[in-house]
Amino acid sequence: MAPPTVGTQAQAAPAMVPARVYSKDDEVLVKKSWDILKKDAQRNGINFFRKVFEIAPGAKSMYSFLRDSTIPFEENPKVKNHARYVFMMTGDAAVQLGEKGAYQVLDSKLQKLAATHINAGVTDDQFEIVKEAILYAIEMGVPELWSPELKSAWGDAYDMLAAAVKAEMHAQRAAAQ
Repeated sequence: MAPPTVGTQAQAAPAMVPARVYSKDDEVLVKKSWDILKKDAQRNGINFFRKVFEIAPGAKSMYSFLRDSTIPFEENPKVKNHARYVFMMTGDAAVQLGEKGAYQVLDSKLQKLAATHINAGVTDDQFEIVKEAILYAIEMGVPELWSPELKSAWGDAYDMLAAAVKAEMHAQRAAAQ
């Protein structure tokens, strides 16, 4: 099987998304850790968002359900649901990269995800904050497995997913001009 790359079901990823090699060792590390992490995706997702907001407190304003909420962050049911959803989507995508050799994202889902990020005012550099936060949540979720190799495997998987979302964001911005 060819090394995994980023793509969609309907078409290949735009040329601006570089292909990266995702090894069998990476696949095994990510899958083994994901099997543990997904069992408590909500807690891991909360850890992820807590880290995002620690790094970038202003990011809270990007979430309508946080702007005027008086509910403590970790008790807010909308935060809990969103945290679980984002964490599960990211982890499932990372595992899929190894199993299928590419991200199999429906164009409509990728387009919606990109549009949501554009509407929230997300910039390319903010994806690095998200990467740092997702790696932190993974480290906290599986401390017994955490290693430089696991960090690298998850980092590469995230980079490929982020590249696909950013490429779609760029395409939508260009089409709007």
